[in-house]
Amino acid sequence: MITNIATVAVYVDDQERAKEFWTKKVGFEVVAEHPMGPKASWLEVAPPNTKSRLVLYPKSMMKGYENKQASIVFDCDNVKDTYEKMKANGVEFKDELNEMQWGSYALFVDEDGNEFLIKG
Repeated sequence: MITNIATVAVYVDDQERAKEFWTKKVGFEVVAEHPMGPKASWLEVAPPNTKSRLVLYPKSMMKGYENKQASIVFDCDNVKDTYEKMKANGVEFKDELNEMQWGSYALFVDEDGNEFLIKG
């Protein structure tokens, strides 16, 4: 039986820039970082105290990355506070926080143009 999402790959141009974005702006922690060659690492980041992780994978090591797109939704305890904090930290959102009957959500992009959704 599957119990959780282990990792989701996000294809990036620059792992250091991506690590800075996810740790400094979004508030994730580096969970694993292991050399994979002269200019790349196996780099996992995640929210504190969670099992699911993002692998910030170098585009240069993945043939056909341009045809792959991350589709990731992050649950939030308080989506409005999360949205405000991320926005204050310089995260670019495509729209304002949308409040729907079933909850609220907002779409944001990382520095490589990947899109992600927060909801709560």
